[in-house]
Amino acid sequence: MRPNYLSRIMAACVLALAMMVTCFASNGEVSNSVTKESNKAMKTLVAYFSATGTTRAVAIKIANAAQADIYEIFPKVPYTSADLDWTNKSSRSSVEMADPKSRPQIANKNAKVEDYDVIFLGFPIWWYVAPTIINTFLESYNFAGKTVVLFATSGSSDLGKTADKLQPSAPKATFIEGGVLNGKPSQEKVNGWYNALNLK
Repeated sequence: MRPNYLSRIMAACVLALAMMVTCFASNGEVSNSVTKESNKAMKTLVAYFSATGTTRAVAIKIANAAQADIYEIFPKVPYTSADLDWTNKSSRSSVEMADPKSRPQIANKNAKVEDYDVIFLGFPIWWYVAPTIINTFLESYNFAGKTVVLFATSGSSDLGKTADKLQPSAPKATFIEGGVLNGKPSQEKVNGWYNALNLK
């Protein structure tokens, strides 16, 4: 009787050990699943202002590269060709850019910035910096904890001190200078540019 009793105890111990191993293995799978879930790509938005359509074309390609949502910033009063005449000191754009406090009104304020981790923010370069409507956009939302990647189009200028000029409008955001994308870049070139940012 005793040997059988001991055998039953040993068998029960082996069974319990096997169940513990199975349980730990199962917990490990759940843990890995949670880790994989948390490592998913960050949610990304491409927001842009385009006065003539040039920046819009680039923004669409960036959205394709990043598999991001896209949002166009529309001025409440659209810019005319005369407004954009940088050679005329009395033109609308000249007057706005001469005043650092200028904040052109935006027609739409439903970008839902709070839903995104990374916001690509695009614009044409005006007077070596971003148009002041970009300040309006930044000040219209809470960018705390967000990563803002600046990109621009320009005839000849680079980003210059654009990030420094925009930072006060979103002081709790992290700005990254993505750069200027000129010359109607191909989708392949934009893909390479995006991958080089290494945001994942």
